Amino acid sequence: MINLSHNQLEIRFPEVHKRAGVKIDFQRTLRVPDDSETHYLPPGLGRFPLRHIEDFDLKNKSHLKKRGGVIMPMFQADALWLNFTPLYEQGFDEEYPIAIKIGTGKICAISGDKWNSSLNRDPQDYITVPGQPWLDGYNADQNGTVRQFVAAPLGKGYTVEEQLTGSATVGGIQIQAFPMKVKTYRKLMKSRSFGAEVEACYSAAPRLEHKESFDMGLAPGGSIKQDIYEDEYSLEDWDLRNSHRCFVTLANATQWMDLTGEAPPLSPNTEYRYKQQGLPWFDYYDEDRDAINTAVKLGKVKSPKELGAAEKDPKWDEELVHHPNTGNSIIPQFLSKESKNKDKKKWW
Repeated sequence: MINLSHNQLEIRFPEVHKRAGVKIDFQRTLRVPDDSETHYLPPGLGRFPLRHIEDFDLKNKSHLKKRGGVIMPMFQADALWLNFTPLYEQGFDEEYPIAIKIGTGKICAISGDKWNSSLNRDPQDYITVPGQPWLDGYNADQNGTVRQFVAAPLGKGYTVEEQLTGSATVGGIQIQAFPMKVKTYRKLMKSRSFGAEVEACYSAAPRLEHKESFDMGLAPGGSIKQDIYEDEYSLEDWDLRNSHRCFVTLANATQWMDLTGEAPPLSPNTEYRYKQQGLPWFDYYDEDRDAINTAVKLGKVKSPKELGAAEKDPKWDEELVHHPNTGNSIIPQFLSKESKNKDKKKWW
């Protein structure tokens, strides 16, 4: 089952094991410069709001309710990263392993292949939790780096979906989770020694082909220092018969206000003001983990800057909408990237 609580997805597999599950939230963040430099991990500025899509009147897009899931607002050219948290149970320190696929439009963000509802190892098209605490972007740059997830309007050729498929028919983000087989987990536990209120629930999204979307997808942005780790287990260790999938529809600021009546979170500050506030960047020490190779297909995609977005649209970095009840100076709430391995994290 998939629960939505406090703007966080909680995916559980109680039919497999009471500890099988993961929490996922979508963090607002600064868009790193799209230049020749590789940047450290930017911090989170709080969770994007999530709402059940079936709760709203989508008018001529009502067919999107058939795929279920949630809806989330993003300003054009803003960035996000995904935060993964294993489920914890009182008295246990060992998390239940979960394999997670992430897609944008019809494209896998890890392998660059067309989206499918299974796990694959050649190339690996998923991440594992615990192990991968965050994902900041596409596996599209040189090994040890990713290209940041950046919101872009569909139909202008900027999104990864459009660059690799030639069409802008889906947009959004797809999340699919698979638990480890319970017999494998029990063997794993034998080899080791180890000592929130839910607001709403909805069923996993059906496996449908989508013909139309809201107007936002994800494009590759600047380069960030981050490894996508190799699965330390075998493909046979994962329970492919049990999975839950959720579709995250992206709405621009105007669409979000029209649907929900709520003002979306303000776009993060400029890099200049961000540095003025002294918010840290992060590095993550992980020499004990092996990283997977860069996806060949994703290595060919270009960022909106490389495609001339600013020249074609002078307001590429702006989205002119009325945002009530805001002052002239907005200092975002700082939320660091937490992990159990805090000794591996360095502030910059």
